[in-house]
Amino acid sequence: MRRAFHAPRSIRRRLTLQLVTGAALIALVLFVIVFNFARQIGSESQDRILAASAASILDETSVISGRIAIDIPYSAFSMLDNASDDRVFYRITRDGAGLTGYDDLPAAAQAGAAPGFDTVRFRGEDLRVATLSRRLSIGGTPVQIAVTVGQTRDALADVLSRILRVTVILGIGFFAASAMLAVLAGQSTANSLRRLAGSVSRRGPQDLRPVVAEVPSEMRPLVASLNSLIARLSTALTRTEDFIAEAAHRVRTPLATVRAHAENTLRRVDKEENRVALREMIRAIDESSRAAGQLLDHAMVSIRADQLDLSPVALNALVGELVDRLRPVADLKDMDLRYRGDGPLEILGDPILIQNAVRNLLDNAIKYAPADTPIRVTLTHQGRSAVLTIQDEGIGFPESGAAHLTGRFARGENAAGVIGSGLGLTIADEVARAHHGKLTVANTQGGPGACVRLSFPLR
Repeated sequence: MRRAFHAPRSIRRRLTLQLVTGAALIALVLFVIVFNFARQIGSESQDRILAASAASILDETSVISGRIAIDIPYSAFSMLDNASDDRVFYRITRDGAGLTGYDDLPAAAQAGAAPGFDTVRFRGEDLRVATLSRRLSIGGTPVQIAVTVGQTRDALADVLSRILRVTVILGIGFFAASAMLAVLAGQSTANSLRRLAGSVSRRGPQDLRPVVAEVPSEMRPLVASLNSLIARLSTALTRTEDFIAEAAHRVRTPLATVRAHAENTLRRVDKEENRVALREMIRAIDESSRAAGQLLDHAMVSIRADQLDLSPVALNALVGELVDRLRPVADLKDMDLRYRGDGPLEILGDPILIQNAVRNLLDNAIKYAPADTPIRVTLTHQGRSAVLTIQDEGIGFPESGAAHLTGRFARGENAAGVIGSGLGLTIADEVARAHHGKLTVANTQGGPGACVRLSFPLR
């Protein structure tokens, strides 16, 4: 079972998501740290005040005439006064027995002389208590005096609530700023890739120069690999084009030589069966020569169409030269090859490809039209286009339609007895599309034959 292929997400989206996620985690950690630190500071402040209150009460505890005298100072509770609704409780004990205050107020456990602190539940409220003790001597007998001071935590809760709100606002602000910076960072990274892609996409098909776009150092290996690929591609295209040109020469020349020898032999042979064999040989050579030539033409078109060598082309002169070159072939079939042009029409294109396209269309007309019929070739100016029309009085296109005949090796069912490879219209169509032109094929209206139109935008 084949595994499904999932295309990776964009670098910009992935980088932005990672940065935003990191910012969210940092904001959360900072929130927890700040809030816990604030709560710790608040608790420590309350504990120091409670311990100071208990110490001030304990400092005013003395032994007078063998009795314990307690003078609770005003400052012991005033330091605990605040704007909140906090309540203060206290308890003073002698060896664990209550002397004054709230008898049921729990005491905090002490470790030595240091004050003890605890959070207890007292009368339905959370209470923070501090306990401080000291030894006094009464008549030579030591006694343990312990002072416990407690305070509700409403003020602390209110402070923590305000700190929480501020911390949340700061965290959200930090996250928003970080997310914005993450988006900008992702956008900046994507812009580097876009600049690289733009510098390549803006080139023409024939531009195989190395890429010199400014990119970050992390992308330089990619540019180097791309330049290496461009260099190999340029070399491969050059070698392929040279090979096709050489192959065309090496294939056509021997076939032409063999055909000439076969025709000479045909003139000297008397036996009819030998003459029939030679005629079949000549026909096979013609088919092979034409098929090889058109295959090489099509390969040349496929390569050059991707890297057009554009230059001004005088279409009138080019078509006139091809008509003069093929007129002797038409004369062998007693055809009247006529050409009429509307004056100099100049287009921007690849002369070799345009010549291939026009030659194949003219060759098709001569091949499929019967002897003693005219072939009319006209070049006209229509709007912003130059239109070449080739009209014959041959077998025309099949009744099933001609649209499919521009496909490779496609031939009409009415052309079974005519030598052909099915590439002539394909070559012309590909050349037209490479030059932003159009090939139109149809039967001649009101008469026999085919009408082919090849249009190119004017320069």
